[in-house]
Amino acid sequence: QVQLVESGGGLVQAGGSLRLSCTASGTIFSINDMGWYRQAPGNKRELLALITTGGTTNYADPVKGRFTISRDNDKNTVYLQMNSLKPEGTSVYYCNTRNLRFPWGQGTQVTVSS
Repeated sequence: QVQLVESGGGLVQAGGSLRLSCTASGTIFSINDMGWYRQAPGNKRELLALITTGGTTNYADPVKGRFTISRDNDKNTVYLQMNSLKPEGTSVYYCNTRNLRFPWGQGTQVTVSS
């Protein structure tokens, strides 16, 4: 059974940085395009960043230039480096494949104070 475990969230002041990690078990991680998503209370879950199996990255406009997605296939892990965080970035952050192939993990809470 595939399991996604996100970590690295926390409380940070506006302008600060965090690095999120998502480790997958029970799957051949390297064959999947992976993404980071977030969902704030009352909002839909939104896609923030994607990284393909070949390492090509794409970002949603709200995070472009501030967030960086990367992956380590040997560790079955995808990362999200978040810089210049804004209060509107307060959300629960999740990872999954591009086509939402796996069950959602528990996510990791990111709170950005103003």
